[in-house]
Amino acid sequence: MPFGELPFLDYLGYIIDILLVWFVIYKLIMVIRGTKAVQLLKGITVIIIIRMLSSVLGLNTLQWLMDQALTWGFLAIIIIFQPELRRALEQLGRGKLFSRTNAPEEDEQTSFIDSLVKATDYMAKRRIGALISIERETGMGDYIETGIGLDAKITSELLINTFIPNTPLHDGAVIIQKNKVAAAACYLPLSESPFISKELGTRHRAALGISEVTDSITVVVSEETGSISLTKNGELHRELKQDAFREMLVRELQAKNSSTSSTLWQWRGKKNG
Repeated sequence: MPFGELPFLDYLGYIIDILLVWFVIYKLIMVIRGTKAVQLLKGITVIIIIRMLSSVLGLNTLQWLMDQALTWGFLAIIIIFQPELRRALEQLGRGKLFSRTNAPEEDEQTSFIDSLVKATDYMAKRRIGALISIERETGMGDYIETGIGLDAKITSELLINTFIPNTPLHDGAVIIQKNKVAAAACYLPLSESPFISKELGTRHRAALGISEVTDSITVVVSEETGSISLTKNGELHRELKQDAFREMLVRELQAKNSSTSSTLWQWRGKKNG
């Protein structure tokens, strides 16, 4: 029977079926968005494109290799995406898979920056070592799980007390997620770059290491010199003054959030218009 001659209920059923499938796919993309799985999915897309091109160009050996990669790809996905799949199932069990997350408001972002600047200034003057990593697009769930969960509102007092020497949470990194202190005493990967100055310690190496594998911004307060440093995209900005430090935070965090909010507003305006 031609598609146009289907009964109305069957036609409606097909539409609902397609919409539900797309909705589930969209939510699954939201779950893995901001995780390392996104980069792996890009690699799978490249394999599929190479497979298609090899078929068109008659590259039989390359085509066979791509077929083998795709044949065993399902098992590889389960193994490689194990942390993301586990997190998705946990969210589904808690009823959070289909929940809506909102970006931090501008006032909340400003308050966060003020608290961070105040805390780092206090610790720098007293040479209290600190390591604070701020999650952006790339998820840091794997590193959060290595620490002690807090899920606390950010205040300068909380950050300062966390890094007071000889306290249970002072050793390791604090990870900030969605303008909340997600966890403390977290382990971050150390950079293996041979170009790092020998005078830099473990905190700076950890800050550079996490900036090499994620797009996070990481703040370091040196216990030896009291200087404030910031890492992003594998770059280390050392001995920042308070004004320069605040300016970098505003440029990297607040400006980006405003741009995202503006884009969402424009999209909604076009949709409603």
